[in-house]
Amino acid sequence: MMKQEELVLMRIFVGESDRFEKKPLYEALVELFHAEGVAGATVIKGAMGYGGNSQVHSDRLLRLSSDLPVIIEVVDAEEKINEVLPLIEGMFRGGLITLEKARVIKFKDN
Repeated sequence: MMKQEELVLMRIFVGESDRFEKKPLYEALVELFHAEGVAGATVIKGAMGYGGNSQVHSDRLLRLSSDLPVIIEVVDAEEKINEVLPLIEGMFRGGLITLEKARVIKFKDN
């Protein structure tokens, strides 16, 4: 059975070396989202990227980069995303968050 709904996709762009309370920031964020009952979150580690400072980070350089890009994707209702945004505000010093509407298709057994 297929169910469609319109939710919000939040993408949080940070660096792999970013920390919150002595643990990787992406890990702390996913733990927070889970504790707050957010529908889903996924961490994607990038092979290459750059941000506002224009410094390229890559896993292909002669020296291994210690700050590869990381994206945390979160999907839930707009109300839930709006609830967690203030909770994450103080968790990181730099980064970028994007929000967009997403048509979500869920498949479930009958």
